[in-house]
Amino acid sequence: MPSRRETIASIVRRAAAASGTDPGLLDGYLEILREVRRTGRGLTRKEHDDRRLLGRRAAENDVPLRTLVDVYLGATRLAWTDLPGGDTPRRHDVTAAVLRAANEAVVALADGYEDAQRSAIRAEEAQRREFVDDLLHGADPGRLAERAGRFGLHLVAHHVVAVVRGDPPFTDAAEHTHGLAEAVRARLGGTGVLVATKEGLLVCVVQSTDGTGLYGHILAAVGRERPGTIGIGRPQPGPGGVARSYDEARTALELAGRLGVSARHLLGADLLVYQVLGRDRAAMVDLVDTVLSPLRDARGGPQPLLDTLTAYFRAGNATAAARDLHLSVRALTYRLARIHRLTGHDPTDPDHRYTLETAVLGARMLDWSRVAA
Repeated sequence: MPSRRETIASIVRRAAAASGTDPGLLDGYLEILREVRRTGRGLTRKEHDDRRLLGRRAAENDVPLRTLVDVYLGATRLAWTDLPGGDTPRRHDVTAAVLRAANEAVVALADGYEDAQRSAIRAEEAQRREFVDDLLHGADPGRLAERAGRFGLHLVAHHVVAVVRGDPPFTDAAEHTHGLAEAVRARLGGTGVLVATKEGLLVCVVQSTDGTGLYGHILAAVGRERPGTIGIGRPQPGPGGVARSYDEARTALELAGRLGVSARHLLGADLLVYQVLGRDRAAMVDLVDTVLSPLRDARGGPQPLLDTLTAYFRAGNATAAARDLHLSVRALTYRLARIHRLTGHDPTDPDHRYTLETAVLGARMLDWSRVAA
């Protein structure tokens, strides 16, 4: 008659073979069942922890959870018929004890398995976050290129970066972040696309040379009823191109917020003129103060008149500008005449328009009306 150890080893081999898995995943389990059949006790703390560790090991070795459960339930069934039970309590008590022990063991295995999966996900997310930070800040090109393949990017090509500012801000855990990220990926396809969050913004890195086309896809994904604010950089080549395009997209958002530019104009290439204007801050301050300082004396402060100039320059004519401001044409032309009297510059005169329009843009960039108020 075989010994108990031989019987246990035989059951382990048979159960593992039936499930096509490593016999080591059953390490100690049959001994636990033997004790349960003999005494009717449950799992000890150590036995519970050992099953959790084996569950983690199974996950780390890519053993499917269904296979792990199958091998344990198979071993339980074989043990029930083949293991000697020794001096046992009543049969129904033994049955309940074995089933309870099997249940506790499987639950502990699943807990350990899920722990391992969560750890792997956290590690993957940490690596992804590190890569995104390095990519957007222009870290060492060699290291970036080595890691880019894991995230579907080919950094030698041209890339365009789009940034989306929403309310509430985008975070990795937010449901609306995941929904928009999936919508963007569905629009753009899975190749050469990376979607992440950065400082409350949704960042989309796309292998492309078409910034305008990317804007259309992002707008469609976000939804026209609540588009948020979208900034697009210019297509840039090479490992450092993503960082350059990202900087342009962020600058587009920043300048658009100051200038009140509508969403359809938030392309890095379109805002180059504003960046040029902002490079000589001292000259800009001097121009704004020289041209617009008389507006400080206007009743109601300078802001209504600045808004009038912005609407007039943007619309190109008094009728459209009046409509945008919800004014009559007569009221708008009165404001333009008043600006002419105060500043000496006539907004309707082409020779004066450039100076006034540049000064108004500078005032928005400098937030001059708030300081002047």
